[in-house]
Amino acid sequence: MLVPRQAVPALELPTLDHGPYALSAQKPMRATLVVFYRGLHCPICFKYLLELGRLREDFEKRGVEVIAISSDTQERARAMADKLGAPQLRVGYDLPLDVARAWGLYVSTSRGMTSIGIEEPALFSEPGVFIVQADGSLYYGAVQTMPFARPHFDELLGAMDFAIAKDYPARGEYTGRA
Repeated sequence: MLVPRQAVPALELPTLDHGPYALSAQKPMRATLVVFYRGLHCPICFKYLLELGRLREDFEKRGVEVIAISSDTQERARAMADKLGAPQLRVGYDLPLDVARAWGLYVSTSRGMTSIGIEEPALFSEPGVFIVQADGSLYYGAVQTMPFARPHFDELLGAMDFAIAKDYPARGEYTGRA
């Protein structure tokens, strides 16, 4: 289990148009928004990433870098990026499923063809959204067991504004006996 105020697992993978990515090498002013999505086969992911692409610049104005990541192959990630039409959105691919699990993501097996006529991969990770502070520690995390009911990016922007203005600390850090 990831713990707020503690270091997140290593995250290194290729991106489509922004070269190799290593979270530990990033130097955001405040934080990095790491968005794990299911893949090309997921129509909900497409709509979710459209919103992320639309708000990417707003996050960056707050000192928050953005990356969207899936376990899709390069070809499938490219197809998703082309559909999105958001060239400035950094898209990572080939997420190893053991790394996905280290981040607390759930892994699903294929159920065949989706409602949009795209075959699901044999195995893929379910969604997760994390805000990682510039020092590499977890500030915020949310994971889903399926594609529904994800955090809204406009609400995360509002939360970032509050956290910045109030110097609000990461919460949920207590790991002692309850």
